[in-house]
Amino acid sequence: QVQLVESGGRLVQAGGSLRLSCAASGRTFSSYAMGWFRQAPGKEREFVACINWNGGSTYSTDSVKGRFTISRANAMNTVYLQMTSLEPEDTAVYYCAAKEGMGSRARNEYAYWGQGTQVTVSS
Repeated sequence: QVQLVESGGRLVQAGGSLRLSCAASGRTFSSYAMGWFRQAPGKEREFVACINWNGGSTYSTDSVKGRFTISRANAMNTVYLQMTSLEPEDTAVYYCAAKEGMGSRARNEYAYWGQGTQVTVSS
């Protein structure tokens, strides 16, 4: 079992930056690939970015490339999502998730989920 708790979400103006954190507890954090997803009101939960167990491989969706960076600190049992140049379209609840094996954009491959943190970007 892995327990995940996200933090760092808040109201921010367009063009601003935020860093989300996801703290993990339970089984060995470093054995899991981690992902960030988001869900806007009335929309399905969508993939944002993922990172493999040691941070050596990352992947992000096209809409955030060049703006968002996923990273992890295994010694701290934490994964981060650095978000810059935020746009109103980035407004959503952001979730972190954990899976065994390689990182993936498929949300049904992730076995463990946090409860989410709200990011609101005002225009």
